[in-house]
Amino acid sequence: MRENIDGHFLLIGLMAYPIRHSLSPKMQNIIYAKLDIPYVYLAFEVTQDKLADCVKGLRAMGLRGSAVSMPNKQAVCQYLDKLTPAVELIGACNTISNDDGILTGYNTDGMGYMRSLKEAGVKVIGQKMTLLGAGGAASAIAVQAALDGVKSISIFNQQDECYDKMAQIVKRINDNTDCQARIYDLNDQTKLRQEIAESVVLCHATGVGMKPLEGQSLITDASLLRPDLVVTDCIYSPRKTKLLELAQAQGCKILNGIGMMLWQGHAQIKIWTGQDAPIDYVKEKMGFND
Repeated sequence: MRENIDGHFLLIGLMAYPIRHSLSPKMQNIIYAKLDIPYVYLAFEVTQDKLADCVKGLRAMGLRGSAVSMPNKQAVCQYLDKLTPAVELIGACNTISNDDGILTGYNTDGMGYMRSLKEAGVKVIGQKMTLLGAGGAASAIAVQAALDGVKSISIFNQQDECYDKMAQIVKRINDNTDCQARIYDLNDQTKLRQEIAESVVLCHATGVGMKPLEGQSLITDASLLRPDLVVTDCIYSPRKTKLLELAQAQGCKILNGIGMMLWQGHAQIKIWTGQDAPIDYVKEKMGFND
């Protein structure tokens, strides 16, 4: 616990609902204490009907910025002064920086995912990846992967509202980057098998595998997985989902969502402070090296 908090400290928020379960406040405050940065990071349960007022308060009270999570990632964009190219393509923001009253929206989810691949020695730039999901995390990953230079992305999801929104993002990716993105019905198992067979990375970015869907997997046929395929899951609790268990049994390299969480936080801290977060130190303090 920091004992030197005084009137010179600045506040960074986290606006979402629900949010009390988040590991981000612990992680961020560990980093600020280690780097001796006079910031405090606190979570606030903010529903969409209160979001506009909270953004006004952020600006008026001079908060350094705020993280943003569900259900506010899309709605918050309309209240900001500037959006990064990634946010414009995704249509969702998870990070606000307050620079002398100018609020800029970023999205570090995809940045965190791509950095986690790099740190694990996974080479996907110029290659093909298959992505399961069409929600906020999947959208951010698809856009950042395209901006970073992934050659093609095949996205699979059920035909629902998220599917239609992802179809629009796919069009923006194809119109604004050199990446070729396509979206398919998750029920088309023949196409899924074909696309995974041509990919170097399979990324799972839905809630299947965590509570209340723990022990379930969108991939049930292990023959879709091969030893030279890298299988990643954005879920970090549990640390090894059913999908990762299946992939490991097939000899695949596997990565859970801890790296994505840590590196998206690293990107946020870089935005807010200009400094690099001590990720190895955070892993040790939060027990992620076990």
